[in-house]
Amino acid sequence: MVLTGGEPLLFPGTVELNDRLRELGFHTTIETAGTVDPGITCDLLSLSPKFASSGPDSNQHAGWARRHESRRKAVPAMVDLIGRALQTQVKFVVNDPSDFTELMDWVDQLPIESQQVWVMPQAMTNDALDRASEWLRPWCDENRFHFCDRMQIRWYGNRRGT
Repeated sequence: MVLTGGEPLLFPGTVELNDRLRELGFHTTIETAGTVDPGITCDLLSLSPKFASSGPDSNQHAGWARRHESRRKAVPAMVDLIGRALQTQVKFVVNDPSDFTELMDWVDQLPIESQQVWVMPQAMTNDALDRASEWLRPWCDENRFHFCDRMQIRWYGNRRGT
């Protein structure tokens, strides 16, 4: 069972739902940005830290941009979530090579190994995915990270709900 959708750990009852599903024998995966830690234990933590560049435009949405920046780097919460998860994968969405430094900073701050890191390009078309894979895949190989294509874009295009 995958608990996802925005930020599932913000919702009341998520811990209880997860615990009950596990009691019933379900394998639970939590997909989260890791901004909060409600004390949950899951089978697979799918953590997606957000880069500084992932926030809203500060000129158009100044308040949201400030909130994003103040909350996105909750390293203690992420460390605690990782510590309780039976397995962890950490996923990064990279715009361009300028994100590499911040990605490596995240990897250095979290208790993870390179084989737990999945990196995918921020691209909305097949052509953009192909161009990004030319520079991103070799960098992932060099750092022993997993390159992850965005198959939902390849299969369905840039659509919500896929």
